[in-house]
Amino acid sequence: MQIDLEHFTPYLSLTGGVLIGLAALLLLLANGRVMGISGIIGGLISPGDEKDERSWRLVFIAGVILGPFLVMQLTGTPIEIRPAASGFWLMASGLIIGLGTAIGSGCTSGHGICGLARLSIRSLVAVMIFMTSAIITVGLTRHIF
Repeated sequence: MQIDLEHFTPYLSLTGGVLIGLAALLLLLANGRVMGISGIIGGLISPGDEKDERSWRLVFIAGVILGPFLVMQLTGTPIEIRPAASGFWLMASGLIIGLGTAIGSGCTSGHGICGLARLSIRSLVAVMIFMTSAIITVGLTRHIF
């Protein structure tokens, strides 16, 4: 196995991980909420959500969308976009992921970042299932299909 040194960015990856961790901590301290994207978006879609709840959710989603553009402006470096799938496979994978977050009571970000940090056994089991499924999927798509 050969490491692609062009895409090996340990310092940028560490910085991104620290920033994600800080964002999760700040959201938990400020709002008492877990930073799971499926729950944040689900709260925007669900009826009867209070205005205060919608406000922070909209700001969070705006930050997720606008953040890469801010990085491009500050660094002058374009962000490479490489879609992993398109057409049918994109829609099918989105549906399966949505179903999985509903069944698993959360998504990879909620369980993996916040749940593990809170030492949640449920999140540990969920992350182990996510990772096992990801490894099997990569193995099947790269080496069999």
